[in-house]
Amino acid sequence: MRPGVVVALQANLKALNLANVARNVEVLLRQAKEGGMGCEEFLLELTEAELQARAESRLHRRIKESKFGLLKPVETFDFEAVPELDIRLFRSLLEASYIPERRNVIFLGRSGTGKTHMATALGIEACRRNYRTRFVTCYGLVNELVEARQERTLQRLIQKYVRYDLLILDELGYIPFSKEGSELLFQVLAERHEKGSVIITTNLGFADWTQVFGDPTMTAALLDRLTHKAHIIQCSWQSYRLKQSLRPQRGRRIEKPTEPSGTAMGERAEEAPSGEDSMGP
Repeated sequence: MRPGVVVALQANLKALNLANVARNVEVLLRQAKEGGMGCEEFLLELTEAELQARAESRLHRRIKESKFGLLKPVETFDFEAVPELDIRLFRSLLEASYIPERRNVIFLGRSGTGKTHMATALGIEACRRNYRTRFVTCYGLVNELVEARQERTLQRLIQKYVRYDLLILDELGYIPFSKEGSELLFQVLAERHEKGSVIITTNLGFADWTQVFGDPTMTAALLDRLTHKAHIIQCSWQSYRLKQSLRPQRGRRIEKPTEPSGTAMGERAEEAPSGEDSMGP
């Protein structure tokens, strides 16, 4: 193809907001010529290259917006270390069908059982499917809410958290809240009810949530909302982190999101467990 035609084609592609194709059109043209592609195949290559680039850009944007503490995708989770985990249920949750269904996921268990890792992995898969996701510790959210009330921007902040498709609240019960903080956290969760999904990791059984929220009536009302049609995963196994540290090192793995594997749909939630006595990861 003549240079002038290539320049004109690049300009047209940019005008059509096909920036990735515009940057790589010369390479794609050369590959098409060498491979003897027809027009249909070449156009298919162009569109697939653009769609892939946009998906990668969207994933990067969603993950950045989510503010994960550490990127912990499912590929770095050692399922062999937690044989008691219902892998079929967890794999189904990776498909993120619970999000349009407005269902919640609650991980209950002791310190080191991998609750935060699993919650983060679900969050990354949600980002990959273009769901707006936010990861925050419960204590961090409460601090934001208290500051917002002092600055008279509380309702704006609450609506911001309501609009996320998926809100991941890590470490419920790790640090006790003030009465004001408990009420504000309750307000966020109540506002999100049937509007968006919530993932919660906690070291406390449901019977002990009054230690966090104080008022038994408010706690009961919150549990009724959160557990309705929720997937409840009781992490009753020994410390996942301890098992990993005791295993022979096989080389360090870089924690970065990769393509998820397909799975079947999920199962019903388990029965709610009794309280646990130690901290969550």
